Order: sequence, then structure tokens, then C-alpha cells
Amino acid sequence: MSKEQSFTDQLWDFFCSLKLAIVTLILLALTSIIGTVIQQNLDPQEYMQKYGMSESTYKALDALQFFDMYHSWWFLSLMGLFAVNLICCSFKRLPRIIKLVSEPVLTADDGLFRTFSNRDELVASGTLESVRDKASALLGKKFATPVVTEQDGKIHLFAQKGAYSRFSVYVTHSSILIIFLGAMIGNVWGYKAYINIVEGKSINQVWPRAGKEPIQLDFEVRCDNFEVTFYPGGGRPKLFSSDLVVLENGQEVLKKTIIVNDPLNYKGLTFYQSSYGPAGDPSYRFLVKNRETGVTVEVSGPQGKPLPLPDGASLIPMGYAPDYQNFGPAAQVSISTVAQQRGTPFIVFKNYPQLDEKRKGDYVITLLNADQSYYTGLQVAKDPGVWVVWLGCLLMVLGSMGAFFLSHRRLWVVIQPLDKGIGVKFGGAAHRNQPAFTLFFDELKKDLNDALAS
Repeated sequence: MSKEQSFTDQLWDFFCSLKLAIVTLILLALTSIIGTVIQQNLDPQEYMQKYGMSESTYKALDALQFFDMYHSWWFLSLMGLFAVNLICCSFKRLPRIIKLVSEPVLTADDGLFRTFSNRDELVASGTLESVRDKASALLGKKFATPVVTEQDGKIHLFAQKGAYSRFSVYVTHSSILIIFLGAMIGNVWGYKAYINIVEGKSINQVWPRAGKEPIQLDFEVRCDNFEVTFYPGGGRPKLFSSDLVVLENGQEVLKKTIIVNDPLNYKGLTFYQSSYGPAGDPSYRFLVKNRETGVTVEVSGPQGKPLPLPDGASLIPMGYAPDYQNFGPAAQVSISTVAQQRGTPFIVFKNYPQLDEKRKGDYVITLLNADQSYYTGLQVAKDPGVWVVWLGCLLMVLGSMGAFFLSHRRLWVVIQPLDKGIGVKFGGAAHRNQPAFTLFFDELKKDLNDALAS
């Protein structure tokens, strides 16, 4: 009759269960899909517009924390449950591994030899001591220095290599826990935010994606310049960069030009180049030639404002394109006559001033320059657990390499007197990569035969 388990034993078996590990991993994978499909930490209106959901649906999903799931109680609980499961499984098996490594079986009996797939026997000439010395010398040269034990008139040799590779799996387990710890540190004490900085301006606060109040910084970030280049045609940005300056107490302490995937790091914050946009209307400079009188003047001013000409008419800048249909910078303008009658808008090109000569208007317009100010959009990330995660990743690589490429190999040799000669029985086992160990054992068997026959 089996003894009934106590509640404590049942609870221990539950947390050590492989089924629990599999179920928890599947749930973590499935819930992570939610965080991938549903963009996190948007505004309510953005969710309802982007996913076409009603307000009641949004409130229900928000109550389940689907829009901030990596901070949700149920996702952190799943991670915690998997961590407890991993710890319990490790502690359950660790004492046996420690005993196996620290207290190896030094003498092999017939029962142990029958478990070996790699074993052999031979009869040698000489004395027990001479056979022992030859076998010990061979093992020391080809494998590892053996431990010699004399018992019941027999001499036992035991040698092993790679014993500590048994702990590789526990290094891997520890690395997972360390990565979880780093992720939790980042979730609790870190944040993701954004800022828009107009050229020439500075900021000292950032706006978190999940919060309504800005986060104050103990330093300022200034954008000295923003540059953007475009692919030919279509106006698609090819490269955009920001010249950033970090200031503390009004003093410049760091300068860096950032581009996508090359951020600025300062005091645990990382500033990524994320987006950009125009900051207000551009300011223009034109060269205007009166076709009738030949008088040429230069005028400048902001978009939408009439720029007066000498004869009482005015030039009105209406719009700007940095690369209009592969012709480069262009401006849309119109001429307002003395009677304040606005003419039909037309386009002038900076790189092709001669094109406006063919328009046959009263004025020949040349675009000299258009100064468009931009703001740079930066994503700001604070993750105090990132180095903990990197440590976990390093340990995972080392643990995985040890678990897959290293093996605990053991050899036993029993030397005993027979009626005619000295009997030698030897065998071995490896806890991983048996084919490679079999090749090694066959080679060692041949060398041992040669050594004892010499």
C-alpha cells in the first residue's frame, strides 16, 4: 500500500513538474503574440481608430491590460511561475549531480560493467603491480590520471574528464532566471518615451508613452541641426540625422550626430532617431526680374506673406517641395498685381532657373533658397536592467556550449589475478555524445592491448 503524500510533497511535485514547465512556456509564447500583434501603450483614440474597436471593447481589453501586457499582473505572474518551476526542478536534481561529481564511484562491480555499452576484457602477463603501472601510465597519457584503489585482492582504476560539464545545464537555467530578472527590472524601473525637438531648441523633459505627465530630466538635450536626404522621386527619406548636444548647468558635456540605429547614450537614457517633420513654414529668398524694365531685385520672407516688388506688385510664396518630381527644390508662387489681383500659381525650380524664362510672364522668378526648419522625433528608452539581461545572455551562451559540446566521460579498470595471468576488465560511459566516446574507447582499447602486450 503506497504512502499518501502530504500537501507539502504534492506542492513540491507540482512546482517540479515538467508538464508545468511546458504549459507555462506555451502560455508565455501565446501571450507574447498578443504583445506583438497589438501595439502597446497607444492612446485610446488611436486603438479605436487603428483596430476599429468600440469604446466598450477597448475598456474590456484595457481592463485585461492587453495594451500594456508586459507590465500586466498576469504576464509577470506567468514569468514568476516559470521561474519558480525552473528553480524547483534545478534544486530537485542538483544534489544528485553534486554527489556524482564530488563522490564518484571509484570501484566498478560486475553489475556496473553490465550497464556499459563500451567494455572489454583481456588477459595480460606479468604481476598485478606491473599491469597496474602500465594501465595507469596509458590512462594518464591518453585520458586523465586515474585514482587507484585496492580492494579484495583487486586493483581498481578510475579516471574521468569533463565532470563539471554536468553543471552546464544549471548555468543555462540560471541565465534564464537572470534574463527574467533583468526584464523585470526594466519593466518596473524603466520606461519608453518620446520627444520632438525643433532645430536650435532644447528640452529637459520627455513624455512617456503610457503616461500623461512628462518625466523631468536632470539635464537638457539640444538639437543644433537636422539633415534629411531623399531618394530620387517620390520624396522618400534616404537618411536623416540630428546633431544633438547634452547640457548640464548650461555647459555642453556631450555632442553626437545620431542616425537610425546609432543612438545617443547618456546617464542610462538612450535617444534613438525615430522620426522628423517640418517645424512651421519655410522662409524663402527669390531673385525677381521685371521682364519689361530689366530691373532685378532680391526679396525674402516667410511662406504666405506677400513680398513687395518695386513697381507695387508683390510675390507670394505658397508652398515648397524639397525634391519635386526629380527636379530638386521647388516653390509654388503667385504674383499679386498692383490692383491686388492674385494671378495663377506657378512653380519655380532652384536648379533650373531658366525654365521660368519660357513662362512669358511679366516677371522672371528664380528660387535662391528655401530654409525649412525641422523638428527631430526621438524615442527615449531607460532600461536599468539591460546589463543584467546581457549578463544572462552571456551565461546562456556559455551554458549552452557546455551542455552541447562538453561531456562527462568516465573510465573504470579492474585488475585481478587469474589462474593463468592477470585479468583486466575495463569499460566506460559518457553522459553525452556517445558515438564520439565509442570511437575514443575503441582507440583506447587498442592502445591498452598494445601496452599490456609489450
